[in-house]
Amino acid sequence: MKAVKEVSKITGISVRTLHYYDEIGLFKPTEVTEAGYRLYDDKAIEKLGQILVFRELELPLADIKLIMDNPDLDSNTILAKQREMLLLKKQKIERIIASIDDMLKGDLDMDFAIFDEAELHDMVIEMCRNMNESRKKILIDYYGSLKAWEKHMLDSASDEKVQKNFVKVVEWYGDKDSVKETVKNQPKSEVFAAYQKRMDDIQKRIAAKKGTDVNTFEVRQLIGEYDFVAKQLYQVKDAKALLLNLAKGYQEDETLAKGVDSVYGDGAANYIGKAIDAFYYLDK
Repeated sequence: MKAVKEVSKITGISVRTLHYYDEIGLFKPTEVTEAGYRLYDDKAIEKLGQILVFRELELPLADIKLIMDNPDLDSNTILAKQREMLLLKKQKIERIIASIDDMLKGDLDMDFAIFDEAELHDMVIEMCRNMNESRKKILIDYYGSLKAWEKHMLDSASDEKVQKNFVKVVEWYGDKDSVKETVKNQPKSEVFAAYQKRMDDIQKRIAAKKGTDVNTFEVRQLIGEYDFVAKQLYQVKDAKALLLNLAKGYQEDETLAKGVDSVYGDGAANYIGKAIDAFYYLDK
């Protein structure tokens, strides 16, 4: 039997993290002594090794727990899906390296456009098709017509800042086709509104915890719920990149932070941002 400090030393996982894994039922000690010391046998350490493999593949803790608790789940299928995601990341890194190589060669006149004009046009048409009448009215009042709005969207698409935002969106969804499919199959306005209302409620509950440790089980549970709803709202398989980007904005963008604080109270943006960071970076 090994004590928690020994397991920590062997695996490189902090004692604090091992305690948290115990709290959420992901990795329980083999036994607990009368004095309250956690002890682990070789079988438990082998199980921890499996958990760490899934963590390296960036699976959420909730998903890992589901896998470990249900032997009927096909772990090979899950690993194959994670391999597919890693290949997409690899392709992205290779594109970045190729761009850097071109820059080092002096080829600075590169085209960084993510979507071509035809793709953007189709996406705008789909966005318009899925809008409710009240949203269309707002755009018509502001731009004069939906055609004028469409022209504005296409004209602004070439802007460098807009293209950088496109890069982020593609990262969130995994690839361009997934972005286009999501635009094409947007949830109905009433469903979208319901998810937004739930997101607002979760942020209120997180802000109410302001002043407490962001690593407490209650706060992490709220961020886990936030992650789940974000996946439904934005139709992404993994909300980590999206929410970490939001957390960065909450902590670094003064204008955004002021807007959030005006709704949820002073310091809410910074606290919510730190809570999101802590949720995803517990093992970092």
